[in-house]
Amino acid sequence: MLSALSIRDIVLIEKLDLELSAGLTVLTGETGAGKSILLDALGLALGARGDSTLVRSGQAKGTVAAAFTLPASHAVVRLLAEEGIDAADELVIRRIQTAEGPSRALINDQPVSLTLLRQVAALLAEIHGQHADRALVDVSAHRVLVDAFGGLEGRAAEVARLHAAMTAARTALDDHRALMARAEAERDYLEHAVAELAKLDPQPDEERHLAEARQVMMHAEQFAAVLDEAEAALAGETAQEARLNAALRKLERRRDQAGGRLDGVCAALDRVLNEMTEAGRALAEARGRFAFDPKELEQSEERLFALRAAARKHRSTVDDLAQVRARLEAELQSLSDGGQKLAALDKAARAASDAYAKAADELSAARRKVAKGLDRAVLAELPALKLERARFETAVESDAARPAATGIDRIEFMVSANPGTPLAPLMKVASGGELARFMLALKVVLAARGSAPTLIFDEIDTGVGGAVADAIGQRLARLAEGLQVLAVTHSPQVAARAGQHLLISKQGRAKGKEVVTVVAALTPDHRREELARMLSAAEVTDEARAQATRLLNGRTP
Repeated sequence: MLSALSIRDIVLIEKLDLELSAGLTVLTGETGAGKSILLDALGLALGARGDSTLVRSGQAKGTVAAAFTLPASHAVVRLLAEEGIDAADELVIRRIQTAEGPSRALINDQPVSLTLLRQVAALLAEIHGQHADRALVDVSAHRVLVDAFGGLEGRAAEVARLHAAMTAARTALDDHRALMARAEAERDYLEHAVAELAKLDPQPDEERHLAEARQVMMHAEQFAAVLDEAEAALAGETAQEARLNAALRKLERRRDQAGGRLDGVCAALDRVLNEMTEAGRALAEARGRFAFDPKELEQSEERLFALRAAARKHRSTVDDLAQVRARLEAELQSLSDGGQKLAALDKAARAASDAYAKAADELSAARRKVAKGLDRAVLAELPALKLERARFETAVESDAARPAATGIDRIEFMVSANPGTPLAPLMKVASGGELARFMLALKVVLAARGSAPTLIFDEIDTGVGGAVADAIGQRLARLAEGLQVLAVTHSPQVAARAGQHLLISKQGRAKGKEVVTVVAALTPDHRREELARMLSAAEVTDEARAQATRLLNGRTP
């Protein structure tokens, strides 16, 4: 729900901070007091188009901040989490409008696009009133409302899933057909390329291994020369090795008599002799590895150059040649498998289409049935709202040739406000007051299904009074049992049913040079006086006060 609204420097509002409660809140005041300004400010916070004329004269900018409290399971919390914005505890929308024209939007102090703001706002609040641009009557939402009224959301989600599966199956079929057509046109090239790559048989990481081996073989003579020097140095110590062996044998013969004092010397000499032998063996093995073979070098270079040439030909890297080979073999295989894969994909696509068509047809039939029930429920609400001669119909147009994720239906609410006039789209009814009352009837019927948690109604009681105004008040109160409802009203019958009553008025500044709009929460006594003013003409009478008391106590006209 909308828990608080703060406005700074918007038109005639210099500074305003409102704490809002659940249930029904009404806003009243004399004509021109600034009720429309308050709704313009709230609309700005909810994503309406910015306008520099909204900024109070002489100020650089105007600001509107709307705070909402939401359960952790609310769709807005999940939506903002995807954008990296935490809204689990409280959500604050701030819109800053500059006098130069540009505006900025922030949610929980993080800048957001106007598109995201409008997505969020649509899930938080709806404004319905005298002007079509304020009434959030979106034809694409009519289908959602019908599904919500009939509890068809699960079936609609299944149709969306089947549509995605059908689209994927058709894409796979089309891709394979395109592959086959391309392969057929390039059969000769494919056969030659596959044969060439099969003969080349590129292996993973082969280029690196070949390049390293080529580098070693190209410098084999240099490596061999160094090994020769090491081997010569070791061979020059032959006499020394013989002397060491002789000394070791002499020491070992006297070792037992030395009481362990010669053990370390004997062990050290033994290690030296062993290492000399191991060094000789290692040198011999190394020489074998660096044996220069011009033919082997030539073969290695030819292999490396062939791989790189193939890579250039197929516009790939040497390491990707194995994948290129697999892809070309798959294209060639598509021509030689007798059309088996094509037939399998075609069968899968037809099965997916049949499954979608069946589910979409069943959903369409269910929607038509639900639409009739919705029509009856809305029509039952209209007489009390002074629309007893109006007609309401949910038009369901189905076109199986234009399947969509939402099904095959286009759904739109149609109305006729006067006898003899044809049904027309809801947004084209002549009177703004009639539009608002149609929306009220819809909202009452739909209750919490398919509705934002906060509803704002702007003067939906215009042009009515007495029993009709009381009927509007009753319905707003019923709505407020499950939703937060804010209503701008001129009707005392509506205002008397509110749990919170806010009075909008103008106040003059010193010497009457400046006028500002202020909003005050009314106490019971002040509320009675405001209702009496609404009931009176030029002067508030005792009779009006008595009638206001009856409205507040008995809630009857």
